[in-house]
Amino acid sequence: MFHTPVRQHSEEKLHTVCACAYRTAAANNNRLNAVPYHSKMADLLGSILNSMEKPPTVGSQESRRKAREQAARLKKMEELEKRKKAEFRKKMEKEVSEFIQDSAQQKRKYNPMGKIERSILHDVSEVAGLTSFSFGEEEESRYVMLFKKEFAPSDEELEAYRNGEEWDPKLAEQRRRLKEQAALEETASSKTKKTEMCPNTNYRDKYVHLIGTSAAKDAAHTLEANRAYGCVPAANKRDTRSVEEAIDQIRAKKRQKQEADSGAPSSSS
Repeated sequence: MFHTPVRQHSEEKLHTVCACAYRTAAANNNRLNAVPYHSKMADLLGSILNSMEKPPTVGSQESRRKAREQAARLKKMEELEKRKKAEFRKKMEKEVSEFIQDSAQQKRKYNPMGKIERSILHDVSEVAGLTSFSFGEEEESRYVMLFKKEFAPSDEELEAYRNGEEWDPKLAEQRRRLKEQAALEETASSKTKKTEMCPNTNYRDKYVHLIGTSAAKDAAHTLEANRAYGCVPAANKRDTRSVEEAIDQIRAKKRQKQEADSGAPSSSS
């Protein structure tokens, strides 16, 4: 059988279309096979997330209940602390009042206490008109001492307490006397040193030919003109002439000088 060219061309075209359709169907089949895998992974992740416990939310009833309980505990603690401070202040007021009424006591020392208790005690003593000080280096060992106004501590007493020493008035008096004695001895020694010091030369010996051996004031009153040194008394320095008299004398001296100069050549000839 013989095939015409037109028929042969139609068969080739049909063959090409069938090949394209086959490739398209294969690609679609591959995509359809891949869809179940991804859907399975998504389902697995969803199940894992659903099995996990959800985090507590702020607005949940449990969290609100815990917050209310915590606020109640804090409020209770604040009220308890406030009640303790009031009781301690009342106790200190009573002790300070007893200390003021006791005339035999001049000062009172308390045991070491905390910072808040010390501040309350300082406040109570200030209101009562007392003087209070805190001593001690470490925070745990700091204590308060109260003093009555008429028995205020001296600087030496405060220094002894700051150094951790007990105050002894007799020992302090002995130290004060020793300090005074040492100061007096030092002053006396400085005075003796000043009197012993003397210059190497004496100006009176150097200028004895001018001021003499008497005192300076006496020598000034009895000073006389020494012509060897060109000293002229003040009385001789005064000029009592008038201006006209002085001019006439100057002119007369000039005429005398001219006459003497003119007479000198004639005598020589």
